[in-house]
Amino acid sequence: MTDADLDQMAALLGDPDVMRYYPAPKSRDEAQRWIDWNKSNYAEHGFGLWVVETVEGDFIGDCGLTWQTIDGAREVEVGYHVRSVAQGNGYATEAATACMQFARQRGIRRLVAIINPANAASQRVAVKIGLQFERRITKGGAEQVIYAATI
Repeated sequence: MTDADLDQMAALLGDPDVMRYYPAPKSRDEAQRWIDWNKSNYAEHGFGLWVVETVEGDFIGDCGLTWQTIDGAREVEVGYHVRSVAQGNGYATEAATACMQFARQRGIRRLVAIINPANAASQRVAVKIGLQFERRITKGGAEQVIYAATI
């Protein structure tokens, strides 16, 4: 993810359908901050969320690994966002599977997904990549479900 991805990331993160399980869609400035956050994650941790594209170069969304704090513990989360028009085609599952393999190669032994309890599609992706429901938490003032696995 680079600054050159701003138009596509702003469209993705600004789409009310894609962001329906977030407090609100993101503005263009917030999308730039998202890119900046990921660039700092690459520099500090060697990973973050990456742009997902088809083999032909069509923008699909983002997917990757980020450090999160859950009930006081630091965990590596796999996260994904897919453009509305591309949802339901297996892109999130394929990208999240690749991220899980990358995590294993980096010596990460546990992976989580933090998901809004109403987001059945994201829960299905988590299960498809081998994560299992673990527990419910409150994060950022909202209820979330944690899917997790030792990898």
